[in-house]
Amino acid sequence: MKKRICGLLLGILCTVAFTGCGLEEKTELENTGPQKVELVVWGAEEDTELMNQIIEGFQTNYQGEADFHISFEVQGESQCKDVLLGGLEDGADVFTFADDQLSALAAAGAVEPIGNADEIGTKNLSSTVEAATINNQLYAYPLTADNGYFLYYNKQYITGEQVKTLDGILEAAAANGKLFTMDWSSAWYVYSFFGNTGLQVGLNDDGITNYCTWNQADGEIRGVDVAQAMLRIAENPGFASCTDEEFLSGVKDGSVIAGVSGVWNSVAVREVWGKNAGAAKLPTYSCNDRQIQMASFSGCKLIGVNAYSEHPEWGARLAEWITNEENQRLRFEMRGQGPSNIAVADSEEIKQSEAIAALLEQSEYSQLQRVGGKFWDPVSKFAGNMAAGNPSGQNLQEQLDEMAEGISAR
Repeated sequence: MKKRICGLLLGILCTVAFTGCGLEEKTELENTGPQKVELVVWGAEEDTELMNQIIEGFQTNYQGEADFHISFEVQGESQCKDVLLGGLEDGADVFTFADDQLSALAAAGAVEPIGNADEIGTKNLSSTVEAATINNQLYAYPLTADNGYFLYYNKQYITGEQVKTLDGILEAAAANGKLFTMDWSSAWYVYSFFGNTGLQVGLNDDGITNYCTWNQADGEIRGVDVAQAMLRIAENPGFASCTDEEFLSGVKDGSVIAGVSGVWNSVAVREVWGKNAGAAKLPTYSCNDRQIQMASFSGCKLIGVNAYSEHPEWGARLAEWITNEENQRLRFEMRGQGPSNIAVADSEEIKQSEAIAALLEQSEYSQLQRVGGKFWDPVSKFAGNMAAGNPSGQNLQEQLDEMAEGISAR
């Protein structure tokens, strides 16, 4: 009997003990509160105010679901890949980058395919979705569709008919003692002369080396034809090869009345030219007795989520928030950047922006920038010689062969 009583008392004591432990654990969990989520976002210095506003909106929208500690850090978009791959675990959780860096980021395992790719794809322009896609898988969130170039012109000096051809623009510039400018020190812009000629350049299957037929010696348009066309442009008194900064300086001092540039200069150009500020697709140029539509490299900005983030789910939510319709509209209002979101791109605000409209018109004649690192220097060297009028007198075909060999080097 005593044994039964002792056993019963022991059972009661154990039950009380375990119940007490359960209450203690529950109290500890309640005191812990929402999960602490620390995220670092990288972006351009010019985006600081905008991104802080977007981050604040994100934290307000998800208030109570986590204890957020989100900070914005300045990191140039063009160097994002190199900095990130220098230490993925120490890099930002969410970052802005130019689309031509995606292949390297994906190959290094820095970004992974997006789960709701179909939903993201239906909301954005097809060209930006293509730029964010590798082997039919979406790896990043489209942010802008404005990383390209077009023509700025001053309507006071250049008519709507003249602006259609480079011959007309140069004629107007020379007649007024002014200049049309384009940066021939940059291979990015020089692509314009080769892009719609049937001459080819691009990445090989290895994703690193290039192929190039810009030195092609037969066909309707040969490499020599393009080189001769560039020399004729260079010797025109209405032309000057100028950097983007020099173009803007010329606009401000009145020496430049037309030039090739991008949307990043739209506000500054309009401030100077006012109601005379015009924007259009690139003109045609004379080559081998015909008019060739000038081409362009196109591109966009993307938002990536670091595969090594401690909070990848929240990183993905933030990336989607940064790129949603509302915040792309805000980006256009605050920064003048062209949206990738279809609804925003089709809005009246965008249609009223001559710069964005010109870029969208030029997109019909553009190609995504997909070239390896060996592309840039050989093209810049060749174009520099053309801009200077080929002072050495070296045979044009020889120069084209050297350029193509350099571009295709392994």
